Order: sequence, then structure tokens, then C-alpha cells
Amino acid sequence: MASAYLSRTPASASNRDLWTLSFWIKRSTLGTSQSIYGVYADSNNQETLAFDSNDKLYWQLYQSGGVVGQLTTNRLFRDTSAWYHIVVAYDSANSTAGNRMRMYINGVEETSFATDTNPSSGQDSQWNSTTAHTIGRINTTNYFDGSITHFHSIDGTAYPP
Repeated sequence: MASAYLSRTPASASNRDLWTLSFWIKRSTLGTSQSIYGVYADSNNQETLAFDSNDKLYWQLYQSGGVVGQLTTNRLFRDTSAWYHIVVAYDSANSTAGNRMRMYINGVEETSFATDTNPSSGQDSQWNSTTAHTIGRINTTNYFDGSITHFHSIDGTAYPP
């Protein structure tokens, strides 16, 4: 499994309630937990977008020792020859709970989830905090094995693809 990753710790926090990430990925290994990105303050406060060992994609916000938001797809991602364009948009002030965490795959909004836990209104995410942000792992584990390219972070707007 690969062990390459990027890390950045912002000097100051920016918008933790409204942002978008957009990137392309191609998987190399299946059947293992692999983080695409992670923000890890401690075991009680973290956020990740990752593939689980069943090859489902999940996005989890874990704060004060509990899950405050999580989307886990029913869809499986098992094509190691395919590039996937993934967009995740976070808007905790959205009046519709189901629109606070949105996930798009190849330009289509993902709507079928095994887990669909929406954050409460105004819930801060870990993204854009002053904690180390890593692309390709979380903390020191769950390295992503594959390719990630064109990784964009948009601060202050929740864009569709």
C-alpha cells in the first residue's frame, strides 16, 4: 500500500461552516480502509472522507467523541481502471438538513446512503480549522493507495460540480 500524502496546517481558521472540495481519484487497492483526506485533532475530534473495507465511500464528522454528520454510500467503488470526480459540499447553515452535507460522483449527486446522519444547523466541520489537514491519509493511518489529482478547496461556498 502507498504511504505518500500531503499535509498542511492552516495558520488561522477560515470558514468551517461553508466550503467545497473537488478532486479526481483513481483507486489501486480494494478492500481496505483508505482516507482521501483527513483532519485529525484527536481521537474525539476528526473528519475524513474515505473508502471503507467494503469499498463504500464515507464522509464522517466526529466531534466531542461522537458522530455529528456522516454519509456512507450504498454504492461500491471497485473499478480500479476508472477515474472518479468527487465533490463534497458542506453547508451547515442550510435550512434543509439533507443539504448540509452533499456528495457528487462524476457530476451526479449521490442520494442513496447506508448511513445518512445530518449535522445540526451551524455545526462546525474540522475542515478549515487550525488542525493538520492531510490528503491521502488521516492522522498516521488509512493511507490512500491510488492517484489523487486536481484537489481544490473552495472556502465560503457550497458548489455543486
